[in-house]
Amino acid sequence: MNNQEIRIKAKENGVRLWQIAEKLGVCDMTLTRKLRHELPEDEKIKILAIIDSISASRKAV
Repeated sequence: MNNQEIRIKAKENGVRLWQIAEKLGVCDMTLTRKLRHELPEDEKIKILAIIDSISASRKAV
């Protein structure tokens, strides 16, 4: 499966794909379609940082 690292990290941190899409400013279906194919490394890093951000903001509350 493509982008396995993103999917695993999101699941482990309880972050939904729609939450990531919202932070990216795209529709959740757009993100889902993008994840069908392996993303470039810079885009992966950006999404992983968003997952960290969402996860950290939950823990702070």
